[in-house]
Amino acid sequence: MANQYAQLSAVFYALADPTRCAIVSRLGRGPETVSTLAAPFAMALPSFMKHLSVLERSGLIRSNKVGRVRTCELVPAPLSEAQRWIAEQRATWEARSDRMAAFVENLHQEELSDVQPKRRPR
Repeated sequence: MANQYAQLSAVFYALADPTRCAIVSRLGRGPETVSTLAAPFAMALPSFMKHLSVLERSGLIRSNKVGRVRTCELVPAPLSEAQRWIAEQRATWEARSDRMAAFVENLHQEELSDVQPKRRPR
């Protein structure tokens, strides 16, 4: 369980940076070389490689080097795990919110019934 949370934390950390999010988004369309991935970003290649390293450590991407060309590809499983965790959290908080809304509505109805004038028998 602790290992699962460590992996999840690594994924969220990796996705917390806009450059890394853009890389993941681009790799969602298919594998790409490092030079093609780096082209849209105004940074030196060593800085860009640090971003790729964070993504690889998180398990979100993997790379393969053939000769002098390094190609990266997306690994969707960590994204699926993060999505599942977010869905679980959402379900928990929506259920709590629904219970709170029902409680408040019930309380409001009780207050209304206490305030309404009592009818006298004839």
